[in-house]
Amino acid sequence: MTRKVLSLALMSTALVTSAYAQEATLTIESWRNDDLALWQEKIIPAFEAEHPDINVIFSPSAPAEYNAVLNSKLEAGSAGDLITCRPFDASLALYEDGHLTDLSDLDAMGNFSDVAKSAWQTDDGSASFCVPMASVIHGFIYNKDAFNELGIEVPTTEAEFFAALDKIKEDGTYIPMAMGTNDQWEAATMGYNNIGPNYWKGEEGRQALIKGEQKLTDPQWVAPYATLAKWANYLGDGYEAQTYPDSQNLFTLGRAAVYPAGSWEISGFNTQADFEMGAFKPPVQNAGDTCYISDHTDIGIGMNAASENQEAARTFLAWVASPEFASIFGNALPGFFPLSSTPVELEDPLAKEIVGWREECESTIRSTYQILSRGTPNLENETWGASVAAIKGAETPEALGQQLQDGLASWYAPHQ
Repeated sequence: MTRKVLSLALMSTALVTSAYAQEATLTIESWRNDDLALWQEKIIPAFEAEHPDINVIFSPSAPAEYNAVLNSKLEAGSAGDLITCRPFDASLALYEDGHLTDLSDLDAMGNFSDVAKSAWQTDDGSASFCVPMASVIHGFIYNKDAFNELGIEVPTTEAEFFAALDKIKEDGTYIPMAMGTNDQWEAATMGYNNIGPNYWKGEEGRQALIKGEQKLTDPQWVAPYATLAKWANYLGDGYEAQTYPDSQNLFTLGRAAVYPAGSWEISGFNTQADFEMGAFKPPVQNAGDTCYISDHTDIGIGMNAASENQEAARTFLAWVASPEFASIFGNALPGFFPLSSTPVELEDPLAKEIVGWREECESTIRSTYQILSRGTPNLENETWGASVAAIKGAETPEALGQQLQDGLASWYAPHQ
């Protein structure tokens, strides 16, 4: 009789546990509203097939409003269980305010390199608070039809790059390069931090700048502005008023031959352009030089410390760190490259071409994103303005370097 009662009790407990588990629902906060269908149709079904006891809801906000919306929800206690993480300081602030949980003890974090995890760690690396999801890579996307028509080889050096632009301009059929300066950030992101790593030698220069061993007035930090100044001749009439969407349209409509790019453009360009596209990495100064690419840690995901579903959330985060997720995400959203150590076979030809640069070049991240933009003036925002001024010829490269250095030194101790 005792054994029968015990058996019934165990069955009752199992049923209660099962019923409770069925009710575990995780909500994901994100700024990637363009990815809603991807999550609903591919990522979430794949996870729920393996974990039928956990339901997942992807609940994105508009990108420009995400930080404010998320902070309001966190303060009100209404934020989702999982928080999509921007790199570096924005997410670090959430962790320091107690909103993100330390995930260092999650075994799956071992699937990522130190560089991949660095965007979502404390400065000393003692705590990791977001699982790395993807990076974006910078370079140039080009119209293969235009290059074939004009007999242009893909450039590998700066001399070849400008010779190609000269040939395109002389022919007159295409605008040589589609980029405007109206929105400012493109000039820095797809300009300065695209070509710059070849000058300051990627991580070597970036780390030296953080430590105060190099300055923004040093030749390797000034020279990219001189190169950007040459771009103005190739951006087409009215580039000063040209917005980011304008540039995208000029390229996808076939009116421009080259587009200074971030790999996140691939999905949109695939649906809008009716010509074959290729990509080339930032040209080096001299043939045979080591090449460096901005392989920028862009998106991660962490756990809301106030979540009432922490066990289920950790289960989901461990799955995000798996090769299965990396394969689904990398192929469903070409141009967002998985950061897990396990290689992922990508299907999109343009994405494959760009991610292949990891095997040829040294990788780094955008120079202003870690530590150096915490003060006022903000170095990232100041670099936007400096890059625009360089292209327009409003200031000399040396003057721009001095302005940025003075601003950084005004608040950052290693440069004082």
